[in-house]
Amino acid sequence: MTPAPLASWMAMHPQVDLEIRERQSTEIARAVSAGLAEIGVLSQAAATGDLQTRPFAIDRLVVVAAHDDELAKRTHVAFADILARQFIGLMGSALQDHLDAQAASLGARLKMRVRMRSFEGICRMAAAGVGVGIVPETALSHLPGSIDIASVRLVDVWATRRLAICIHGEEDLTPPARNLFAYLTSTARI
Repeated sequence: MTPAPLASWMAMHPQVDLEIRERQSTEIARAVSAGLAEIGVLSQAAATGDLQTRPFAIDRLVVVAAHDDELAKRTHVAFADILARQFIGLMGSALQDHLDAQAASLGARLKMRVRMRSFEGICRMAAAGVGVGIVPETALSHLPGSIDIASVRLVDVWATRRLAICIHGEEDLTPPARNLFAYLTSTARI
């Protein structure tokens, strides 16, 4: 989830603390179903059983590279066409697990040159010519102006993820969670 709607809500509710964990969509659905989490943001493609879902955002993935990289001349690329490249990955993330699974489905393994802790770190390394990275397109709008980077949209169907907010039921939410759920659904970018 992009931090902007969450940050806005938290600024309006300084008395509420949140615990956020990044997980694969199937794990998020299981956690909400089991009552271990009140609200989840996951791919609409995930099996959610009897959970209530609301559309939240479209998350498009892009390849980032240095401006002098041959990819910078393109507007779009297929994942299979960049599998031979050196990659800059994201440390311990659901997105990186997703990318690794997509590579495995093509009978390949990503050649990971380095793993970073943030999208900004990936973009800084890519801008320096270390390799290519894959980040959500929305992450590019949060980069400092000092990072001069090229981005190329991935054309693979899985690279455009439709995200949803899920809950077990509104009646099961605590008052702050109910308020957050209402806020997130009202600010959905679909």
